[in-house]
Amino acid sequence: MSKKVLILSGSPRIGGNSDILCDEFMKGAIESGNQVEKINVSKKKIDYCKGCYYCQTHNGECAIKDDMTEILQKIIDADVLVLASPVYFYSIDAQLKALIDRTVARWTEQ
Repeated sequence: MSKKVLILSGSPRIGGNSDILCDEFMKGAIESGNQVEKINVSKKKIDYCKGCYYCQTHNGECAIKDDMTEILQKIIDADVLVLASPVYFYSIDAQLKALIDRTVARWTEQ
């Protein structure tokens, strides 16, 4: 059965090691008959979560209007979510961390 696979490449270096791994995963997932989309997070406009809690009083809608609205819907619609990041200072890169923080709009109590 075909799955909707969403790959979020956090690497700011297109063609870097993490990005190459995403491409190889994507190749295998497509060969297996899945529907695959890869998003280069560093190419998207994703602002940082402001901790304003607007999302708590507006049914999960974020006050910030940027590319995260579209990406969040793709995350919700995906059957499989793949996150890839280089390791900087023993953690994920800032671009992917900002994206993860912004998903708060979907898991906040409403």
